[in-house]
Amino acid sequence: MNLAKFAIEKRVISALSTILILFLGYYAYTLLPRFEDPEFIIRQAQVITPYPGATASDVEKEITDVIENAVQQLAGVKEVKSVSTPGLSEVTVEFTIQSTKSRLLLQQKFAALRAKISDAAGNLPPNAIASTVYDDFGDVYALYYAITGEGFSLTELKSYAEDLQKELVLVPGVSKVLLSGDPNEVVYLEYNPSQLTQLGLSSDRIAQLLEGQDLVTSAGSIETGSTRTAIRLGAGVPNVEALGEIYVNDSEGGQSFRLKDIATITRGTKEPEGKRLYRNSNPAIALGISNTQGGNVVKMGEAVKARLAELQGDLPLGIELTPISDQATSVKASVDDFVMNVILALVIVVGTLLIFMGIRSGLLMGGILLITIAGTLFGMWAFGLDMQRISLGALIIALGMLVDNAIVVVESTLVRIQKGEDTASAAISVVEQTKWPLLGGTVVGFLAFSAIGFSPDNTGEYAGSLFWTVTIALLFSWLTAVWLTPYFCTLLLKPSTGSAAPKKEHKLLGGYRKILKLAVELRWITVALVIGLFVSSIVAFSSVKQGFFPASTRAQFVVDYNLPASSTEFQVTEDLEKIGSWIRELDGVTGTNSVVGGGHLRFMLTYSAESGNTAYGQVLVDVTDYTVIEDLIPTIKNHIEATYPSSLAKVWKFVLGPGGGSAIAAKFSGPDPSVLRALSEEAKSVLRNAGAVAVKDDWGDMTKTLAPKINEQAAQRVGLTRGDIAKAIAEFFDGKVIGIFREEDELLQIVFRPYEVSRNDIQQIENVQIFSSVSGKYIPITQVVSGFSTEFENPKLRRVNRQLAIIPQADPAPGVNATSLFTSIRPQIEAIDLPSGYSMEWKGQFGDSQEANAGLASTLPFGIGAMVVVVILLFNAVKQPLIIWLTVPLAIIGVVYGLIAFGTPMEFMGILAILSLTGMLIKNAIVLIDETDFQISDGKARMDAIIDAAVSRVRPVSLGVLTTVLGVVPLLWDPFFKSLSVVIICGLSFATILTLIVVPVLYAIFFRIGNDEILVSQ
Repeated sequence: MNLAKFAIEKRVISALSTILILFLGYYAYTLLPRFEDPEFIIRQAQVITPYPGATASDVEKEITDVIENAVQQLAGVKEVKSVSTPGLSEVTVEFTIQSTKSRLLLQQKFAALRAKISDAAGNLPPNAIASTVYDDFGDVYALYYAITGEGFSLTELKSYAEDLQKELVLVPGVSKVLLSGDPNEVVYLEYNPSQLTQLGLSSDRIAQLLEGQDLVTSAGSIETGSTRTAIRLGAGVPNVEALGEIYVNDSEGGQSFRLKDIATITRGTKEPEGKRLYRNSNPAIALGISNTQGGNVVKMGEAVKARLAELQGDLPLGIELTPISDQATSVKASVDDFVMNVILALVIVVGTLLIFMGIRSGLLMGGILLITIAGTLFGMWAFGLDMQRISLGALIIALGMLVDNAIVVVESTLVRIQKGEDTASAAISVVEQTKWPLLGGTVVGFLAFSAIGFSPDNTGEYAGSLFWTVTIALLFSWLTAVWLTPYFCTLLLKPSTGSAAPKKEHKLLGGYRKILKLAVELRWITVALVIGLFVSSIVAFSSVKQGFFPASTRAQFVVDYNLPASSTEFQVTEDLEKIGSWIRELDGVTGTNSVVGGGHLRFMLTYSAESGNTAYGQVLVDVTDYTVIEDLIPTIKNHIEATYPSSLAKVWKFVLGPGGGSAIAAKFSGPDPSVLRALSEEAKSVLRNAGAVAVKDDWGDMTKTLAPKINEQAAQRVGLTRGDIAKAIAEFFDGKVIGIFREEDELLQIVFRPYEVSRNDIQQIENVQIFSSVSGKYIPITQVVSGFSTEFENPKLRRVNRQLAIIPQADPAPGVNATSLFTSIRPQIEAIDLPSGYSMEWKGQFGDSQEANAGLASTLPFGIGAMVVVVILLFNAVKQPLIIWLTVPLAIIGVVYGLIAFGTPMEFMGILAILSLTGMLIKNAIVLIDETDFQISDGKARMDAIIDAAVSRVRPVSLGVLTTVLGVVPLLWDPFFKSLSVVIICGLSFATILTLIVVPVLYAIFFRIGNDEILVSQ
């Protein structure tokens, strides 16, 4: 079907189609989901299994190994990681992208995982508590608030937070509302151990008395005539105070005591407290709100804030909701900024066309560009894409490319009109001549991005929308060029009324003609010069800084604070309170959000929280603008190192894109923990000597433990087991849960424990009494324990794919490039002598980059192969495609020197830009060679055809390049896209100049065209 002819003849349909496309584009723009980062699936689940009283080594062998064995029987498992700590096993399972391409498939994997864990329960030790599977690992809480209240207790704040939770979960677009840092209330019965011993009462005896006192049980019903009346017992224990009135009977002495006579009854928070949040050092409860899958986070945020405004009247005086992270606002600002960049790029492109093509042609191109953008937005909506950092950046990248096809059609139509042909027939002829070469160039253009679109790793999933957005945009630009552009040509391009006298060639074109003639005549010298430039760029590439993803422009940064593993959460809380107060005095800081005992809720997709750790705290620091962070980082780090010498602190910025963690990391794997620790210490020594900061490993320092030496024979004589002794010690120092107190919808544990003066004194361990169920009496611990010794043990044992692994890691000092540091330490760490059975693998930034590049490498051959096939099919020949592909590497020349000139590192997005340059250069070369072939087939002398074809295509090729280059100029100020924009600007500009010279030169060489193959008259 001749689309150009149809568009011109059916003018009403063409006009209606234009209006419809513009309307659908605007409609899609209002509906497209908006996010800060691309949504990618977190394909992970955690299996948590408590094993009270066990060492990390016991947990690893008896719990973790069993769980990992069950997990690895599942198909599609990518990696199994585990952390074994005293009394707890955490196993993290990650599935491959190929096996879980959709969330539905992922949920099926989670269901299979639960079944496997359930089957493995019978293989766990008797004292192990049932495993729990958490599959909401990847939930992102786009709205993250701190609830504070001066004069309010955490319990009172929790009550308000729970009421708020019930209201907000009903808001449209909200998926989940989660509270964190809320206190776990318990009822404490505190006693004097010596008094309990004298009375001969055990905790088990008191637990029996409490059992059934506050249970909900049926009392039956009575049938009276035609009705049945239920019998209801009231609450057995209406309040905490009533617990004290329960009588305890001494069966031997015949005495009865009220519970309050032998124990002090109080309400309190369970110890250890668990995760705690502090906003500007004030205790707070975290409120996280996630949006529904595929929902618009901006609209969800607006709806939540509207509901909060409605509930403002119910807010108790003094309670405040302070946003810690507000993606609704940041996404809106981000999208608005990108839209402004799109508009700016649009103005630049249209302005360029107006200057170089004239008013009518420029307006024509501007209208076509607007239609193409509208069609692209509708295509994005139809194919389920969304508006976020990557897709919006792709739109800007594609903006200049969108007019390439239309420029060729309009420019060629203008040439025919100037020769006296009417507009309609000229446009139809041009489209018929160029539609297939343009389609071939378009297909090659988007195939250049296919490597990232089909990359089978997390980075590919993160940046994959770049390929799909560009594909939709370029295909629609080709459709517009061969369909609606001829129609608009008939509206705006009118034949001149005078004689069609040929115009004199422009001076610039004349100069280009002379240079090109000289280059073709001296073809081998030209080739030698180009090869020299190419070789010099390869040599200069070593001077280009390397990177992965850049730091974020988020107005927040992070302080990680670690104390020795045996430290209490109270010490971490005290230190962070002082550190937070000091930080808030610094210029540019507006607030601090501290968490003790773990990390924050996942408030952004690329943030991963530290798991539970009482010796760890994290401060999220709010600043006025991200530009002040660079100076604050060394200031804060130096202060913490000087003031808190026993701590290990890391101050860091968020990263745009996947990755994160320490910049330099090496994983050592093997069977023996002591050998792994030795290897890690050797690697950490190398890092320290190289000037790295935040040097640590992921196991932590060995911790001190107290080990009772049990006299087995003595214990057996009095009827005690090791378990009895262990439980008695635990009960003395930690307390024991002996019942449940029911209060409205809350179930509070009743904890029986000695007074603080006894349980917090290590010397009291010799006064522990162990109740023997055989004799019914208390046995002094000294009768069955011969002594106590101090031992050291691993606080954590990590495994990766069922093999013990330790990761020594560090970061570069402020102002030092991570690649430079890595280059200096790499040979030393790789030279570490590894015993048989041990291995080393790089992690950190280098490891992440290797994984991402490997993903690209696995799909790149298919993309390049497809481009080669398209070009060969287009020309039905081999020489022309060979010429085109020989020009592609020339892009490296401009790329290398451009990155050096701008001082910009070669990051992952820069690598994508190099791939995109391939498509752009091939597209330009196709247009150039196709015109050369056409003129030669039309009978023109071959040398004349080479020169004339190149001159005739200078304007459309140069305009296409100019609009592409100027279109990405606004991205120079975006850290995420800076590397990409420098590569495109410098690489495309320089390579196009060379292409306009080299392609004709190579054409003359490959087809053996002599310098004398011109018209005789010349």
